[in-house]
Amino acid sequence: MAEPLSPIVSSAWLAAHREDADLVILDASAYMPMERRDGREEFLRARIPGARFLDVDEVADIESDLPHMLPSPARFARQVAALGLHNHQRIVIYDQKGLFSAARGWWLFKVFGHDAVAVLDGGLPKWRAEDGVIEAGEPAPVEVGRFQPAFRASRVRGLGDMLANLKSGSALVLDARSPERYAGTVAEPRPGLRSGHIPGSRSLPFQALLNADHTYKPQAVLQRLFIEQGVGADSDVVVSCGSGLTACVLALGLELAGFSPASVYDGSWSEWGAQPDGVAPLRTGFEP
Repeated sequence: MAEPLSPIVSSAWLAAHREDADLVILDASAYMPMERRDGREEFLRARIPGARFLDVDEVADIESDLPHMLPSPARFARQVAALGLHNHQRIVIYDQKGLFSAARGWWLFKVFGHDAVAVLDGGLPKWRAEDGVIEAGEPAPVEVGRFQPAFRASRVRGLGDMLANLKSGSALVLDARSPERYAGTVAEPRPGLRSGHIPGSRSLPFQALLNADHTYKPQAVLQRLFIEQGVGADSDVVVSCGSGLTACVLALGLELAGFSPASVYDGSWSEWGAQPDGVAPLRTGFEP
């Protein structure tokens, strides 16, 4: 088993430990379609030395019509083994935007039973601002690893779970999208989706958890933000967003705040917003 690792690490910590024999650094950058940027191409232009690229659109269920859905345990094991990963290693994940898709990478490893995983607080921008070393070009090849997953079903929810929750109300649903998207006052960035939110869900934009430099706010502030949305010590919390990326920022934030692990609605609005209203109802405006 790998040594324990805090959920987030600083640039200073990573600079001191990045050459540790059991530490692997992953760039899990992903962009929205309208951004017209490619995470892998930018990884080749500038990355933390020794980093490997974790493509969240490939370490995914590629047969699904929905973006970067959770892969099967077997596919996950093959994909991360191809990156040279083993169960005994510690993993630090970052992204090029600061803190956007890195949390999705963190959640993937958590889902498949690997707890020695952390997110670089502030990501590549913070690393560069603190004079961290950068390299470019094709990364050095790695030997295929061996990773044995241990699937945690409690960390993920599907459409059926969310429909059942409309009746039971047993789980508190937090929506990480912008207030405008939650309220349905703007069109969704992905074509063909309805606007609004899952009935009963609460709005907590992922940016509210972050400082201007894309690091997480202090624990006391995170606790207050979640408590204001109804999160308690024993709450069953499900987090959602547009496609399952920034929901994971909330999931990581909940753990940093000291709450129980959340579940991620993997299909998120890409799935819910594509359903007929009779199947998956929606609301607009803000929940009372």
